[in-house]
Formats: sequence, structure tokens, C-alpha cells
Amino acid sequence: MSTSQPLDLINVGRITAVFGIKGWVKIHSSTEITEDLFSFTPWWLKTAHGVKKIEIDDYRVHGNAFVAHIKGVDDRDVAATYTGVDIAVERDFLPELDDGEYYWSQLEGLTVFSEQNGQRICLGQVARLLETGANDVLVVAPNEASLDQRERWVPYVPGQFVLSVDLSAGEMIVDWDPEF
Repeated sequence: MSTSQPLDLINVGRITAVFGIKGWVKIHSSTEITEDLFSFTPWWLKTAHGVKKIEIDDYRVHGNAFVAHIKGVDDRDVAATYTGVDIAVERDFLPELDDGEYYWSQLEGLTVFSEQNGQRICLGQVARLLETGANDVLVVAPNEASLDQRERWVPYVPGQFVLSVDLSAGEMIVDWDPEF
């Protein structure tokens, strides 16, 4: 079942490969608590042909990821058609966050400014975030308004490097030397 309705979807994982011969697939979760992925229903797969709604009827931990069975898919070849596809859920189904907390998808696309000597300098736009052992990192890609065409990696540490986030304005202010 595909839909042409506009949905407010947020990526929460990816189907990476087939598993076995009975229609199971390998799943990578992008949620902070990885197993939370399975508490969100329905799943929408972002395919080249639009979005497709699916249900998972069984899953289990497999190494550092999961394997799952898509309801109604009992053949490896059919399961293979779902690989390499992002898993999304409707944004309204996600839990509310406390003030000052953000989903990564809310930060992606924000324009990043550094305030230096009373001036706002555009560093670029948040392209993605990376999870590291110490803290998350903002990957700030250059845009048409940025100081230069350099990509910068800014530690996502609110209060230290990230001074403010204004989702309605689409901006983030950071304490980061533009030369670095």
C-alpha cells in the first residue's frame, strides 16, 4: 500500500540486508534506545516509488542490530526488495522531549552562526550529526551564506559550544572559532 498523502515522517532506522530464506531482514536502528524502534507503528518505508506502510510481526536482537519479519513477506527474494530502504514513522508518534532537548532531525538543516566580537558569522548548515564516544558532533556544511566553503565539525555540547537553538528561526548559535 503506497500513499500520496503528505506525511510528516522522521527516519528512525534502515533495512540493511536480508536474513535467512523466510523473509526476514536485518534492521539498523537510529533511535537512542535502539529497541524503541519497534514501539513505533506503523513503519513507513521510503522507497524510490514513494512511501509504503509495513508492519513487523516479529523481531529479535542480532549482534549489534536486529532482525525482523515483515508481515506477509515469507520469501527471501521479496524481502530483498526492501533492503537499502529507510524506515520512518510519523513525527507525531514520537515522545515529547524536555525543553532544550531536540531530535537530530530537528537540528539537521539549521543555519549555524558563530558570534565573534559582536558579529554573527555564518558557518554553514547542519548537514548531519555523528555519534562519538565522548559527545555528538554537528557536521556543518558550507552553504551560499557561509564564511567559506569548509566543512566544520562542532561538538554538540549545549551550554559550552552550542549556545542557543531557535527552531522557528531555523538557526543555531555556537561558540566556535570560524578559523578552526
